[in-house]
Amino acid sequence: MEYQELMKKAKKVSKNAYAKYSKFKVGACLLTEGGKVYEGCNFENSSYGLSICAERNAVGSAIADGEKKFVAIAIYSPKMYDCLPCGACRQVLHEFEIENGMDIITLGKEDIIVRKLDELLPQGFDL
Repeated sequence: MEYQELMKKAKKVSKNAYAKYSKFKVGACLLTEGGKVYEGCNFENSSYGLSICAERNAVGSAIADGEKKFVAIAIYSPKMYDCLPCGACRQVLHEFEIENGMDIITLGKEDIIVRKLDELLPQGFDL
């Protein structure tokens, strides 16, 4: 799947986000090694620690379907350009990235931006 299509899906699912408190909606679209796609959006709770980011929501859906090797994830927020994953999401993505690394896709002012997860989380935690 092309990265433009992943971004299109991330944009669409961001509309479903439940961002009652922050008003910061985010959508994510995750691509597995086998070519399957999983979407997620953020959802908040009045007890902020119970909120879930779009990226981890997509990862959870993929894992529930038996997928554990991820190639790329597109992340979109209508509130900002180049919406990068938070530290917790970076670590979760690191746990499931393929051997060659995972592409993190965001939307710049004019086009998509692609980075390797290792650029955003060098030396992620492993046991």
